[in-house]
Amino acid sequence: MNEDVVVVLVTCATMEDATRIARHVVEGRKAACVNILPQIRSIYRWEGEIEDDPEQLLIIKTTRVMFEALSTAIREVHPYSVPEILALPVTDGYDGYLRWVCESVGPEPAPNAASSVEEPA
Repeated sequence: MNEDVVVVLVTCATMEDATRIARHVVEGRKAACVNILPQIRSIYRWEGEIEDDPEQLLIIKTTRVMFEALSTAIREVHPYSVPEILALPVTDGYDGYLRWVCESVGPEPAPNAASSVEEPA
């Protein structure tokens, strides 16, 4: 199961952007969970210049199968023209948590017929 789970890193300029993206991907079942780390510092090369900017880091838990849909959903709402979207494989983890991630993404599960209450005869 751990080969099914990936951690995706995404950076944003503002907490508002980070929160909007996190809610968008969790509500759309593209991610099970998003942690937002505020106020990281990013130093990078952009259009020939060295930039030094405060950013927010999103740590997103999803599945390998859901990655492309997640990436598309992020790009739909991310203000950067080239957002950082990096998937890292999970090599090991608590089985209960990994199972929860897998169950929390993708289509909404159908109601379990066994859990419905039967009418008395």
